[in-house]
Amino acid sequence: MPNEKYILAIDLGSSGPKVGLVSARGEILASEFERVETLFLPNGGIEQRPEDWWQAILRATRRVIGQNPVPVEDILAVNCASLYSTTLAVGRDGHPLMNAIFWMDTRGAPYAQAVTSSLLKIQGYGAGKLLTWLRLTGGVPTHSGKDSIAHILFIKHELPEIYRQTYKFLEPKDYINMRLTGQVAATYDSVNLHWLTDNRDIYNILWDNRLLGMAGIQREKLPDLRRTLDVLGPLRAQAARELGLSEKTLVVAGCTDAQSSAIGSGAVSDYQAHLYLGTSSWLSCPVPFKKTDLLHSMASLPSAIPGKYYIANEQECAGACLNFLRDNLFCAADELWTGAPAGNIYEVFDRMAEQAPAGSQGVIFTPWLVGERTPIEDALIRGGFFNLSLKTDRRVLVRAVFEGVAYNARWLLECVERFAGQRMSPINMIGGGAQSDIWCQIHADVLNRTIRQVKDPIRADLRGAASLAAVALDLTTFDEIAARIQIANTFQANPANRRIYDQIFKEFVNLYQAYRPICARLNS
Repeated sequence: MPNEKYILAIDLGSSGPKVGLVSARGEILASEFERVETLFLPNGGIEQRPEDWWQAILRATRRVIGQNPVPVEDILAVNCASLYSTTLAVGRDGHPLMNAIFWMDTRGAPYAQAVTSSLLKIQGYGAGKLLTWLRLTGGVPTHSGKDSIAHILFIKHELPEIYRQTYKFLEPKDYINMRLTGQVAATYDSVNLHWLTDNRDIYNILWDNRLLGMAGIQREKLPDLRRTLDVLGPLRAQAARELGLSEKTLVVAGCTDAQSSAIGSGAVSDYQAHLYLGTSSWLSCPVPFKKTDLLHSMASLPSAIPGKYYIANEQECAGACLNFLRDNLFCAADELWTGAPAGNIYEVFDRMAEQAPAGSQGVIFTPWLVGERTPIEDALIRGGFFNLSLKTDRRVLVRAVFEGVAYNARWLLECVERFAGQRMSPINMIGGGAQSDIWCQIHADVLNRTIRQVKDPIRADLRGAASLAAVALDLTTFDEIAARIQIANTFQANPANRRIYDQIFKEFVNLYQAYRPICARLNS
């Protein structure tokens, strides 16, 4: 299209970055993916190397630009969305002082528990501290140790020399923006899980001295806050050379992947729901109010869309359960790989799930492989298969995994609908798992809701990041973004499966209650 302008969108996810060239209208011309390594350490430590992020972004960007889809001068901006609750300590020179502490890392749990405790407790939290946190932020640091505040406290108490040398604690997106522009800043949404900001005025989010004092974290070690739509500046000369872009290319402050995926799903108006099915999963929508559900670990927090909150929740393992299945119950030498196009075992899994009956012969898979956040916060709960028999075959096991993730989503859906006071239907579905028609249908059946499979769902984050940048540059509006989203398929709940899924879902929740004390004894 003549005079069309483009954005280089970066989606730095848990597995690595996707980089795409996207038009201001949301059309993806080219994209590339680079995997990065996750390091698993003793005592709940999980880290990634920040230089791996940068080098992977450079490699993916060079391949995208090398395809020459458009003239470089027509690429107006770069926008990075990323995983969050992942903490990186950088020195005054901007260089990392250690690996980034990943969002699943639990080493900070004792310190998060300590700063939220007092003699008089409500659900394990000090009563006065709890009320202060809820009033100001809408939430409270979880006791799992997976929030950013817990990562910072872990560094402070167990790596004091690194804490002393730290100039700023940055989230991944904010670190990449610093590499791109030299500017050190965070956005309202990227620091949500620091639990250190006053969120009562959605248009004026500030670091709060009371919360900083309660946590024992120094304000000077935290970046200044900017809006997601703010332009941080042009690319630094070195970054422009490394990326192959013009030094005139602007960098937008951007948002987290949870926010970019919401925008990329088209669910940008109040109470419009989207379900993300990737490595992890969440079910969310924009809301016009600040609210907390402490019992189910949910809160409405500042979103990337000006003037709106979003319902913050997250389930730890969704697509990761299929990866576990692939790596531990199947292997590349398995005969099932033989017919897989380009070695795509996930297409084989789809066919196997289609061949097994709804309800998986009563076999239930619980997807809590690294604990859970919502609708229950439990770092010690673990997953597994229940009700196996000698007639259970691998097709049933695969379908049980598909269904177990959907049961977990239904458990979350019930809590989200009570939180919002609205029935969520239709639900726009995105993420790698949304590429599977059978998984979309299973979600429609288990949730008893209409599921709309967004076209090209695995690249919704790229579309959302580019669209946010286009809004920042006055090239489009949020209403236009929603109108342009294409739906590939719509899945209605099958009434024939209603009874079996309702019955098994009740037992799924019962399994949590039964497993909980056993897992606590085994994993504490």
